[in-house]
Order: sequence, then C-alpha cells, then structure tokens
Amino acid sequence: MIFKFRNITRIIYSFVLIFLWGQLHAEAPVLNAKQIENPPPRIIRTCCSFGANMGFIVIPFAKKTDITSPVGIGPHVYLGDRGENNGNIYTRRGGFLDFGHLRDCADWTAYLYQLITASKDNKELRYIHVGNEGGSKTLTLSVPRNITKEETIQLAGKIAYDLSIWHEISTWFGVSYVPLVPERFSSFSPEDIYSNLMGVNIGMKAIRSKLEYNEAMTMELAKMLDELEAVSTEQETYDAMVMVDQQWYTSQKRLPNKKILLKRYLDSGSELIPWLVPELESFKVPYVLVKPAEYLSDFYELEIKLNFKFPVKNIFPEQESRIITQNDFEVFIDYIQNDLDQLDAKEENRANRIVKRNEEKEKTTAITGSEAEKVF
Repeated sequence: MIFKFRNITRIIYSFVLIFLWGQLHAEAPVLNAKQIENPPPRIIRTCCSFGANMGFIVIPFAKKTDITSPVGIGPHVYLGDRGENNGNIYTRRGGFLDFGHLRDCADWTAYLYQLITASKDNKELRYIHVGNEGGSKTLTLSVPRNITKEETIQLAGKIAYDLSIWHEISTWFGVSYVPLVPERFSSFSPEDIYSNLMGVNIGMKAIRSKLEYNEAMTMELAKMLDELEAVSTEQETYDAMVMVDQQWYTSQKRLPNKKILLKRYLDSGSELIPWLVPELESFKVPYVLVKPAEYLSDFYELEIKLNFKFPVKNIFPEQESRIITQNDFEVFIDYIQNDLDQLDAKEENRANRIVKRNEEKEKTTAITGSEAEKVF
C-alpha cells in the first residue's frame, strides 16, 4: 500500500512539474551561431556541497544543507533559472543525486550536440576554446561526415562527461571557482561522478525526444526520480545524509576544510555503481550507469595547457610539455588515488599512535596505583 501511494505521489509530481514548465515558456537550446561559438561556463549552477549541517570557517554560526525534493526541484531551464531549486535528493536505487551537477551535465550535452552538428558545415567550429580550468581548455573535433545522429548524441555525452571529470581532477589540485576558496573538499565526493553521468544520460534522452528540450528534460527528470525510487521529502534526504555522517563525511569540520570528505568516489572502469545508504536501499538492483563508448575519443581531442597548480614532473616524469588531453585523465586519477592511500596510511598511523599512547598511560596509571596500595 505504501509503495502504491508513493507511485501515485510521484505521478502527481510529474504533472505538477510539467504544468510549471508551461507557465515559464523557457526557450529551448536551439542555438544561433554566436551562442555556439561561446560555450556555457563550466559551472552553470551553484554546486551543492555534500553533507548536512555543514559549518563555515569564516561564519561560525551559519550551517549549510543543500537538500531538495522531487516536488521542489522545479522545471528544467537550459543554463539555469531561479525556479529550479537545486540540491541533493536521495534515491533508493541511485544514492544521492546532486541536481546542480546533473542539470549542468545535461545542458553541456545539449550544447555539445549543437556544436558537433554545426561543425559539419562550419570548419571554424571544429576548434573551439571551452574556458579556463586549471589552464586553457580547447576542443578539437574531427567528426566524420557519415556519423549517425545517435553517435553524435553519444559523442556529445562523452565530451560532456570528460569535462565534468576534469572539473573533479582540477579541484583536487587546487583549482577553484571562487578565488582563494579551495574546492578540494568537494573533489570526487560520493555523489559527484554518478550525478554527472546521470545528467549526461538524461540530456541524451532529452535530445532524442520529439519534445522541446526544456519540456523533455522536465519529463525525463520526473521519470528518473520515479525509476530510481527517490524519497519524497527533504526530511528523508536529510535523514539519509545524517546516517552517513562520520562515515562518508564529517560535519565536525567546517567548509572548505579538505578533510570534510572521509570517502571519495573516483572514476574507474566503464560503469558507475551508486553508493547506497545501508538500510535505505531498494528491493530492486542498484541503477548502474554505463559511460559512452571509448572509441568516441577518436573523434575529438580535449587539450588542456596546465597551469602552475599541477606538479607535472611528479605526475608525468618523462614529459616535458604541460599540455595534456582526455587520454591522460586516468594518470591523474591514479595519482589522486595514490595520494588518498598515503593520506589514509598517515591517518591510520596517527590513530595507532594515539591508541598506543593511551594504552601506555593506562599501564602507567595502573602501576602507580599498585605502588600507592603497597605504601598503605
């Protein structure tokens, strides 16, 4: 009976979202030449920090909890709108979803699809600057004329996902959206890359749809939340966040402390399996996401001229140049994993020293107590 009620509730949510979209009359991402020549910013929407009741170093009494609900997310608008009300939502088959990340990746997929399509007839669009993030980023397309529409959609998704992974890599090495505010605390957080790839998948579905992009996105988001068994209220997501406090993250440290995250989800393999909160899983299997095929890398090159924040000599000992491509991302991820392993080892050694010190104190106290008894 409970599950039936939830399904009815989600159907109502879907109709509410569609109705709200109709009231906004948002423009679809049918882009003119000037819009295609000027890519969106890498961060379109404000990112949602992972965790509940997160404090700030500079504002002692402020607390941050970025949470929303299926009924509260609002209709989708290409490149964002105040009515979206983004935040984290917990789903029983897909774990936590960051709607800021998810919508950004969907919109980047839509933009790149338009770019790739236009580049077939406009050679100038085959080489385009896509912003600065840890260095200047340029995208070079070498797309064959006979590429199918479906391959074009998949290629757009592949590039969008690569850009999202670079964002996670670059923030680990000190790149930040806000000057002087390090973002390493959020790099590869438990929900990031899964939300990114989910956004790519939803964006690809919206492009395939016969509906206008914003309308298709709004409907696909509602369908996704239903299929992934999203919890209905903000309170339920909040409770799920609290359950993994001191396991996946710690609310005892303040933003932007880099030790807030206790576990990070690094990109590896061709599939992404969501992290589910124990006792809050579905009876169905987890919703596994498959990345776009690797052969699509033959059709483009994402080139990044690294800035001074990256220890290039340590990462690429035999390389003189500071220029890397998407094909080097695995090397960065392996380097980050090694960093994490070393940090874990240091933390374990520190914990062992504390335990040993406490044991020695207890032993000393016990000996002192015995000697005092002998005196009396």
